[in-house]
Amino acid sequence: MVDLAQSRLGTKIVYKTDEFFAPAKRIINPWPPVFKEGVFDKHGKWMDGWETRRKRSKGHDYLILKLGKPGKIHKVDIDTSYFSGNQPSKVSLEACFSKKKLPNKNSKWVKILNKKSTKPNSHHFFIIKSKFTFTHVKLNIYPDGGVARLRIYGSMEIKKKFGKKIINLTSVLNGAVPIACNNEHFGRAENILAPGIGKNMGDGWETRRSRGTNFDWLIIKCATTGKINKIQIDTHHFKGNYPDKCSLQAAYLSNKISSKTIVDRSKKWKLLLNKAKLNAHKKHNFQNKLMKNKKVNYIRINIFPDGGISRIRAFGRAE
Repeated sequence: MVDLAQSRLGTKIVYKTDEFFAPAKRIINPWPPVFKEGVFDKHGKWMDGWETRRKRSKGHDYLILKLGKPGKIHKVDIDTSYFSGNQPSKVSLEACFSKKKLPNKNSKWVKILNKKSTKPNSHHFFIIKSKFTFTHVKLNIYPDGGVARLRIYGSMEIKKKFGKKIINLTSVLNGAVPIACNNEHFGRAENILAPGIGKNMGDGWETRRSRGTNFDWLIIKCATTGKINKIQIDTHHFKGNYPDKCSLQAAYLSNKISSKTIVDRSKKWKLLLNKAKLNAHKKHNFQNKLMKNKKVNYIRINIFPDGGISRIRAFGRAE
C-alpha cells in the first residue's frame, strides 16, 4: 500500500477551519514528525503537525485534503506524536469523489471512520472498509487540538495509457507499489519509489545493521508489465550506510497470487542484475550488465549486507 496523503504525490490541504498554532500542511509531510525542545514561534510552542486554537464556541475543527491521485483507502494512521495534553479528544474521517478542487455543498461525503478516541503521543491505526474511489478526505477533530500526521494507505487509481512508451516502471506516480521487505527500521520501503531526488537520508529505504550472514531485500510490483532495459540505483545521502553490493531479480506473475506466495517464490526468480558494487551518495546506472529478460511485473532488489537506498528507477517499455 502507498500513503495517498503524502505531499510529494501532489496531495494538498484545500480547506481548514483553523491552524493558529501549527499549519495544516505539516500533517501531510511524508517524513516522521520531530520535536524541537524549547522552540517557540509567535503563536506558542512550535509543533510538527496541525494544531488549532482552543475552541471557545460550539462545533469542531476539521480540514479537507485533496489527494494527489484518486484512490481506494484501506488503512489510516492518525498520529498524535508529541501532542500530549493538546491532542483531540476524538477524531473521525469522511471522504468523497469530486472533480472540483474544493467539494461543494452538493458533494456526497461518506463516513469512512466513526468517532474514535485518541491518546497522547500515539499512532492510531484503523482499517477502512470501503470499495469506493475517493479524491478528497475530511479529518474531523473534536473539539480542537493537534495531530502530527495523517497517513492514508491505499491503492492509487491510475488511468494512464502507457502504450509502448519507455517509462519508469518503479515510479509510484505510475502505479508501482512495495509488496514486502524484510526490514525498514530507519526508512520506509515506499520511499524508494517516490518521485524526484531524496530530500535527506530519511527519504529512502534503510534497514537496521545486520549482525549475521543474511542480507536485506525488497519486492516491488511494477506500475505495469514491461521489458526493463535500464536500472538506476540511487544512494543519494547514504554515505556511511550504503549497501556494499546489490542484485536484482524479476518475474512475471499473475495478479491473483498472494503476497506470502510472492515472497516465498521470489528467492528463485531469474536474475536481472548480478551482484554489483555500490558507492556512497551516487546514481548507479546499469544497462549493459542487465540480463536479457522477458516481460516482468515484479522486481526484487537484494542489498548486501544491509544499508540504505534513496531511489530505484527501472526504465522499460510498457507491454
